[in-house]
Amino acid sequence: MVVAGHYLAAETGFTILEAGGNAIDAGVAAGIALGVLQSDLVNVAGVAPIILYLAESREVLTISGLGTWPAAASVELFEREYGGHIPVGLLRTVVPAAPDAWILALEKYGTMTFAEVAASAIRFASEGFAMHPLMAGLIASNEDAYRRWPSNAEIYLPNGRPPKVGERFVQADLARSLQYMVDEEAATKGDRAAGLKAARDAFYHGDIAATIVDYHAKNGGLLTAADMAGYHSAIELPVHVNFADVDVYTCGPWCQGPVLGQSMALLKGMDLKAMGHNSPDYIHTITEAMKLAYADREGHYGDPRFVDVPMTALLSPAYNQERRKLIRPDVAWPEMPAVGDPRGRTSSDSDRSLRATDGEQAMDLDTSYISVVDRHGNVFSATPSDISSDTPVIPGTGLCPSSRGSQSWGVSGHPSAVAPGKRPRLTPNPAFAMAEGKFLMPFGTPGGDAQSQAMLQVFLNFNVFGMEMQEAVEAPRFITSSFPGSFEPHDYFPGRLNLESRISGETADVLAAKGHTIEWWPDWMLRTGSVCAIKADLETGILAAGADPRRPCYAVGW
Repeated sequence: MVVAGHYLAAETGFTILEAGGNAIDAGVAAGIALGVLQSDLVNVAGVAPIILYLAESREVLTISGLGTWPAAASVELFEREYGGHIPVGLLRTVVPAAPDAWILALEKYGTMTFAEVAASAIRFASEGFAMHPLMAGLIASNEDAYRRWPSNAEIYLPNGRPPKVGERFVQADLARSLQYMVDEEAATKGDRAAGLKAARDAFYHGDIAATIVDYHAKNGGLLTAADMAGYHSAIELPVHVNFADVDVYTCGPWCQGPVLGQSMALLKGMDLKAMGHNSPDYIHTITEAMKLAYADREGHYGDPRFVDVPMTALLSPAYNQERRKLIRPDVAWPEMPAVGDPRGRTSSDSDRSLRATDGEQAMDLDTSYISVVDRHGNVFSATPSDISSDTPVIPGTGLCPSSRGSQSWGVSGHPSAVAPGKRPRLTPNPAFAMAEGKFLMPFGTPGGDAQSQAMLQVFLNFNVFGMEMQEAVEAPRFITSSFPGSFEPHDYFPGRLNLESRISGETADVLAAKGHTIEWWPDWMLRTGSVCAIKADLETGILAAGADPRRPCYAVGW
């Protein structure tokens, strides 16, 4: 079964499964296709964090798929020249990681060639596809942003205007970039691994890399040939928690993934089911737990190669027993709670004063998602990302090298401050859950800072309230914004709780009386995430999926 953030990506992955490929082959094919089908939200040259479950060895592994800051980057640069901000454009570029991550997954755990898994993406780019409502709407709403660079406007504003729903949308330069990688693979005399290396080298050492770094050199960017050539995605162990006899795995604190585990650790032992689904007490309790977890994200999370993140301590029973006392049944935190101190050595950096943001909350839309379970029981869960409206398309390539530097801080002292060779703190965070002998469950979503919140709610809908997977995905959601956002300029809305409109007014009144600042969002709101999930029942052999109707998600399986 395949579930993806676009119906043609789901079909692409399933075609690979039917051709004999495994979950890794199918997931990579769907992920590359999303870089074409949703190139407003996912870039072929963007990020691609991945979680894998390998059935034969029973291992859970992660592939970071997140690029590093160029060697020439520094927090001092942004403090000196930009007042501690990271401006839109080339200066927020980190090394593009997705091509390396996809190819690494194929090489280590897949069975197919790059040509085989990229074939559908190349066809969608070269022949085009029917413009879908989500992409049409987002391009139209960001029309001024796309006009900042002629290369972006040429692709995303064909005929001088945003494309309309149903029109054919072609990305010829992107097709040629992918085809160049395929051609370099085909020209290699050697085995599958040698071919995959040639495809990777085409991007990181060949003409694509040369075109990218030449553009940076001529337009004030920081990315160099050495930055490109030196990049390799990390294969790392996941962060793990157990909640109600279910093992839950996320990527490490170089992304926001552990927020999910921290929220679960805080909720352990609480009788959530007795509160009632989406009752005032339930929404309040989950929200307050998430606020505590996000406070620790703000104070502790960063690239572990640069920051000593106390992950084990943050997930420990003793720490969470103390933090749980801060969840008051009748009073909401009016702001982000204080950062926790699991090691007894709080620094002044954890207590930085935060300034509330005035005005409307910006929409974080920058991602998609793929999950796959194959006939062997292998699992693939990935959240590819990176938008095409905040950085220039490199002319002739169709590519926007990752602008994920927008999720770093341009000020000294923050655990996710800019540093050469450092990874930003990423919002995309795929997850995987399993209950021994019972089920496997890959799940994830787009949605910026709402991702882990939506994932937590869907997980609880399924595992606590016993909903079917599609029902769990469709249930109304609530999202807190009571912490600094991950995206530059890191907006902060103390006490704000956003509710989808299917949640009753009476519930909202009770929540407001507890101190939450209620903000109503329309029903089926994009900002609440768009969760895709699969339940592979190990007892019956039946697979069930949830594909979120909030976006053009789709599930294909048998």
